[in-house]
Amino acid sequence: MSDPLVIAIDGTFASGKGTLAKRLAAHYGLKHLDTGKLYRATARDLLASGGALDDAEAAALAAAHIDADTLDDPYLKSGGMGAAASKVSVYPSVRQVLLEFQRNFASQGAVLDGRDIGTVICPDATVKLFVDAEPELRADRRFRELRGYGEDVTLETVLSDLKERDHRDMNRAVAPLKPAADAHLLDTSHLSIDAAVTTAIALIDAVVNAKAQ
Repeated sequence: MSDPLVIAIDGTFASGKGTLAKRLAAHYGLKHLDTGKLYRATARDLLASGGALDDAEAAALAAAHIDADTLDDPYLKSGGMGAAASKVSVYPSVRQVLLEFQRNFASQGAVLDGRDIGTVICPDATVKLFVDAEPELRADRRFRELRGYGEDVTLETVLSDLKERDHRDMNRAVAPLKPAADAHLLDTSHLSIDAAVTTAIALIDAVVNAKAQ
């Protein structure tokens, strides 16, 4: 029996990796996990309990008690939760708690997207992609998304927050955001989602077929 198909998708914030992951999961008939939601849910539950984002111990406790059924909470997509998630994600204790959850999810085959899937969570994934796009284009995508949620934000603020988040994600001591050595880079700056999906499928199929030889 062949190993289950695991597709690890890492990338910068608002690069389109989440939408790409959902489309690939549907194409290959796999489960999908937006691992960023685990950190957003951690931050949400931490704050709801009266905890502080700078309390690593309380954050780890919140992570250990996440209810997976609440990961579709629309509030998790808000700008505030995104910023809060980036803060709790720097704690090694939080990342360790969520490591097992993610690996168990991937064990039977899945598409996972996040910041450290190919480097830490699923280093033996069948295929690894690293998705990126120009900061200004990512900021514009996120700005339009937040305005669609009814949030009163400016493009300048979104771009500033995005750059700060990139710096924090790429420079944290534990599991910094970086492409895995064997990841395939996909720049979505000037690709439609359909074109990005088509390109990704071609890459995945080529890797899978090569491994089957």
